[in-house]
Amino acid sequence: MTSPAVTAATPAFSKHASRAASPLLRRIWCLLATALLLLGLGFGPEAAQAEGVELAQLSTQRTEEGLELSFSTRFELTRAAEDALMKGVPIYFVAEADVWRNRWYWRDARIARASRTWRLAWQPLTRQFKVSTGGLNQSYASLPEALASLRGAAGWRIAENRDLEDGGRFYLEFSYRLDTSQLPKPMQIGLGSPQGWGLNIERTLNLAADFSSSIAAP
Repeated sequence: MTSPAVTAATPAFSKHASRAASPLLRRIWCLLATALLLLGLGFGPEAAQAEGVELAQLSTQRTEEGLELSFSTRFELTRAAEDALMKGVPIYFVAEADVWRNRWYWRDARIARASRTWRLAWQPLTRQFKVSTGGLNQSYASLPEALASLRGAAGWRIAENRDLEDGGRFYLEFSYRLDTSQLPKPMQIGLGSPQGWGLNIERTLNLAADFSSSIAAP
């Protein structure tokens, strides 16, 4: 038989447990809602790896001059980026490559870093698109031609041979993106989130003993 004391205490205990659980449930619902919102805005794990850009080819080879990288991508400008371009706002694309050496006894060592920037601008007077990179300028009659010229690079030296003499195991971290940080400041404030401007891809690639590597899209 259940004692009166226990019976009397049961409702009070249930009420107390319910009150204690309410804040926890609210926190769980808030976390779930936040996660769904971030996924909807394109901040999920997959979006961080590749957003709007397909890596068609990425390879490295060691030459007498150093370590060279070649890559090609496939993408189209977003509507927001194309609208800004046609209104006279230059847009920038950046490729970055970091070469790392594995170290079992400490943090991995970055032995080389290289970056390349392309500036794409519309010139209304000549009705041409201008692509500038590394001090070189080239004009194109159409946007597809201009984009084709900046979607990749061949024989890009990313490390000197003296950087590769330590031995060990090496890997490459590569990224390519539309760089919104180089937009005019008022536009950066107005963006709020990268939605509508997201064009980027990241890859990590292990290098063979001769520093060669290659991946290609099927």
